[in-house]
Amino acid sequence: MRKKVVSAAQAIALLRDGDTLCCSGFGANGVPVELILALEKRFLDTAAPRDLTLLFGGGPGDSAQGGANRLAHTGLIKRAVGGHYGMLPQLGKLALSNQIEAYNLPLGVISHMYRDIACGLPGTVSKVGLGTFVDPRLEGGKIGSKTTEDLVSVVSLGGEELLFYKAIPISVAFIRATSADAEGNLTLEREVLTQDVLAIATATKNSGGLVIAQVERIVERGSLNPRHVKVPGILVDCVVLAQPENHLQNLGGGYNPAFSAEVRVPLDALEPMPLDERKVIARRAAFELKPNAVVNLGIGMPEGVAAVANEEKILKFMTLTAEPGVIGGMPASGLYFGAATNPDAVIDMNQQFDFYDGGGLDLACLGLAECDPSGSINVSRFGPKLAGAGGFINITQNSRTVVFVGTFTAGGLKVALQDGQVRILQEGRAHKFVQHIEQVTFSGPYAAKAGKTVLYVTERCVFKLTAQGLELIEVAPGIDIERDILAHMDFKPIINHPQAMDARIFAPEVMRLNDTLLSISLVDRMQFDTKQGIAYYNFQGLKVHSLKDVQDIAQAARDLCEPLGKKIAVVVNYDNFQIDEAVVDDYAAMVKVLSDAYYTDVSRYTTSAFMRLKLGEALEQRGLAAHIYETPQEARSTAHKT
Repeated sequence: MRKKVVSAAQAIALLRDGDTLCCSGFGANGVPVELILALEKRFLDTAAPRDLTLLFGGGPGDSAQGGANRLAHTGLIKRAVGGHYGMLPQLGKLALSNQIEAYNLPLGVISHMYRDIACGLPGTVSKVGLGTFVDPRLEGGKIGSKTTEDLVSVVSLGGEELLFYKAIPISVAFIRATSADAEGNLTLEREVLTQDVLAIATATKNSGGLVIAQVERIVERGSLNPRHVKVPGILVDCVVLAQPENHLQNLGGGYNPAFSAEVRVPLDALEPMPLDERKVIARRAAFELKPNAVVNLGIGMPEGVAAVANEEKILKFMTLTAEPGVIGGMPASGLYFGAATNPDAVIDMNQQFDFYDGGGLDLACLGLAECDPSGSINVSRFGPKLAGAGGFINITQNSRTVVFVGTFTAGGLKVALQDGQVRILQEGRAHKFVQHIEQVTFSGPYAAKAGKTVLYVTERCVFKLTAQGLELIEVAPGIDIERDILAHMDFKPIINHPQAMDARIFAPEVMRLNDTLLSISLVDRMQFDTKQGIAYYNFQGLKVHSLKDVQDIAQAARDLCEPLGKKIAVVVNYDNFQIDEAVVDDYAAMVKVLSDAYYTDVSRYTTSAFMRLKLGEALEQRGLAAHIYETPQEARSTAHKT
């Protein structure tokens, strides 16, 4: 048996001109730095190997000079095929300047491609990418005029239009683990993610390639628990023991045991976000969270939604996830994106995308960079900056609900929040709502045709996607539609009857989302008994804090009553009902409008003498029957007489 534990230089000496190199690493997490540096050194010293194809998924870099950015040398790289370039700006520069051939494909497609290469298939078939810049009828994922070969084509299978992504056999793989024995068996106990190291190793081995693993420590043969071995030694050709400084958990430095599930830490200790425009946006997006929902949060602005959910004590009622495979806990932000504090599980990235692509996500919250009148979004390319799509296309095309978040304008925007009002002190230099976006990362028409729920949340307003394009549905207090919204858009959205954004979003205290999240939905609270001809409204435990709450109740009542085509009797349960003093008059006015339009009679009851008095007075002032019964039997008896 040949010796598998070798030096980095010995392993790198095996690479040849024209090889296809696959490099693991998700952003700054789990990057095989020792191997990358050794390859760069060999090339700078000997000008070999040359003309490599670099295949990667999550952009193994630090958005500056680290990680695979060290491979961005003309002559070393001939072609790059990657999912996310935002952490690899040096490689992006080579691509945009046509010094190399380059492609940007969806991260989930690349992740699945590893498995398909391992199976010996000619490529990967997926609906992901249809209608976006990776669709060959648009750009085919190509970057720059030097890139001419078609890697993506349109096919039809089972009567469904799909995209076919050509397989890329792998010559050499750089992967990373924590421990290895002399036979090359690998465990990942101190790693943030398992990434796709098994799929990459299998794909490389079955392509006739070479698998090189960087590890933190070498252990005795037979000492690894076989159930903890992630990559078996039969798939590994070389093991390189890294220098400690080249095997950091994250390129940002240090080691966080909560990221690797070594310990669990109290989340209560995390500081809440300051009340600014970022928190306003995150708060409004958090209103879309639902109990038991499975949620994906993107990098950047969406990270604030996790912070708000933690502050509002609602994290435990849902499951937050990130595309590299973390499930549960609180997703990390910034350079640590991809990790999670206190995760419930960490699975391979390709398995996570199985779940995502199959429709497993209830809600996805992602960034908003450019948006056109049709609701299409660009987050992947901006002139001289190449961000790449990452998992954005997989996630937005397949999540049941999508919420895009971002400031209304960019570049110098200054916002003040005073007395529950939003004031624009200085407008951003760049418009985000433009007539034409530079690249289609999310197709509004494709989503609208599929009937997807899509919202666009900013600090001053909210839009939703309709079949006709963007509709303005909410406006922040203090914002003038003409002055602060339309004047800074390159197109006019649909405007019908926009409502005020919830006042709680702009107040310094917590929003009590816990109460809102756990309350029974209004649809379930309001039911019509066809046999008795009576509607029953169960408002027990309902909390009405804002005008929007009042408006939501009114809309739910209209949705129930209008299809009936006749006036009906209603019985309302007000036990443990709570209403803020500021909206009592609004509530009573709403009841008056509904009563005139839809009800023959309304019988109300509650065991609370205070509520009978408080609500009774408000109803009496509106000329409505003010008597509120103490028991449901009395109320139902009156309704039946009617």
